[in-house]
Amino acid sequence: MEWHAVRSGRHRVRVVAWTCSCRATVYELCVSGGRAFIRRTVQAEPVAVISETAWGVPREAWEIWAALLAGGVR
Repeated sequence: MEWHAVRSGRHRVRVVAWTCSCRATVYELCVSGGRAFIRRTVQAEPVAVISETAWGVPREAWEIWAALLAGGVR
């Protein structure tokens, strides 16, 4: 998967699914304004590194999310 810097701006984002925060890397499936994307947070010291996929159609984001959880994509 291709990861990008977090979009700046005033987007209202709703997290609809997530992985456990007990891991070094946490993933969140997010929706905003009819679009969806996956956010990745790598919990590192001193600062966490946050990136996200391209925003797209929710159905496609759910398919990528399922593949991510199954270990089919990184």
